[in-house]
Amino acid sequence: MRICLAVLLIIVGWQAYAETPDITVLKRDGVSNEIPLLDNRFRIDHNVDKITLLFFRAPGAPAVVLVRPDGSKIYSIHAVKDEALEWYDEISYDLIIIDKPMPGPWQVLGQILKDSRIMVLGEIELAVEPLPPMLFRGEMLKVNGRVTNDGKPIDVGYFRDVVTLYVEFVSTNNEQYANFGAGTQSVTEFKDDGRDFDERPLDGVFTGEFKLVFPAGEWQPEFFIETPILKRRVVKDPIVIAEPPFSFELQLADDEEFEHELLIKLDREIVKPETVILQGKILYPNGEEQLFTLNEAERFYRQLQIKNYDWGRYSIQLSAFGENINGREFMAAIPDYNFEIERPIEKVPELTKPISPAELLGEPEPKEPETNTGLIVSIVLVGNLLVLLLGWLAIRVLVQKKPIKFSIPLPTSIPFLKKKPQMDIDELDEEEQKAADKDSDSGDVLNLSMSEDKR
Repeated sequence: MRICLAVLLIIVGWQAYAETPDITVLKRDGVSNEIPLLDNRFRIDHNVDKITLLFFRAPGAPAVVLVRPDGSKIYSIHAVKDEALEWYDEISYDLIIIDKPMPGPWQVLGQILKDSRIMVLGEIELAVEPLPPMLFRGEMLKVNGRVTNDGKPIDVGYFRDVVTLYVEFVSTNNEQYANFGAGTQSVTEFKDDGRDFDERPLDGVFTGEFKLVFPAGEWQPEFFIETPILKRRVVKDPIVIAEPPFSFELQLADDEEFEHELLIKLDREIVKPETVILQGKILYPNGEEQLFTLNEAERFYRQLQIKNYDWGRYSIQLSAFGENINGREFMAAIPDYNFEIERPIEKVPELTKPISPAELLGEPEPKEPETNTGLIVSIVLVGNLLVLLLGWLAIRVLVQKKPIKFSIPLPTSIPFLKKKPQMDIDELDEEEQKAADKDSDSGDVLNLSMSEDKR
């Protein structure tokens, strides 16, 4: 929590009744809930069973020190072992809870800022104005909340920094609506500091505005304050947040000389058309921006002229001001309306063949010889066969070392081409010998040769 106060807050469960010139007595009579802190002293009655002390000091200053009536001191580190003591040491405050405190005059030592006070808290209540019954998505909503003590606003110097009002919307998980299962939406937080949408500081009223940017459907609003001092929560009845009561119809221009037209229709069942003013901004594809305002009129539509900048993306931002059918004024930021015009496809001219110098001179351009595909295939096949044959011959002669023999079979039908059978030499000698012996035995053949001696 963002807390930077300089005030002393003491919650007591009973009344104290004594008073001395330099000690302030705590009383809770329903009339006065705060009294000045004099010399950083205060008195606790013997009937008090539990006390809560909240000391606001200068930011960054060390934790305060409590002095009991018997003179003993209590430091923040004592809370580690003492079960009757709780001490929350923060940047700008100390929150101390003591069970069965020692009766008598107490004193606090530390950098307590000027105008610090002791405040006795009674019935702390959080009151929030009811939400309007008819709401729609995008609407800006203003809410007021009050934190009271015994029915009166808490008016303490720096109390505005202690209490923060938080706003949440919880989905009812109704299957009939689009926000089914949407969970919890944390919307905003308010402070009573006179800043932003808060009207006046320290008036006990938390005023703020927030935008309904979550999905339409049935929601349950919850408002709560949660601080080290107190916790309060207010749960309102479920409400239905509708879709924006505006619809759009776009008419694109047929010619570049005309403008696009956006027709904005109003839902007469939710808003009064004669009270609605629309204003916004047009974002063009070329980066140009155009502000516009469409004043109220009795008709249930508005016409917006949009310049035709050819293709590209157009975006229209809208805000609406008017009254709904219940007479409640509203201010809403309508979701942006976007449309896009596609880039046209341009026809590319055909490329012409460049004119050669020969054509310029009128000379016929020599034609390239036509290629005979069959001849090329035949040459390639013959070449491959020759390569294979030469390879085979090289392997037979060089590697296998065999002679090259070619055997050509001849046809047997031709007589003169018949091949005589080859006879073995030994068989031939034997036949000649047999023939010689036969001749000598028959005597049919005379040996007319003469020897050398008879000549």
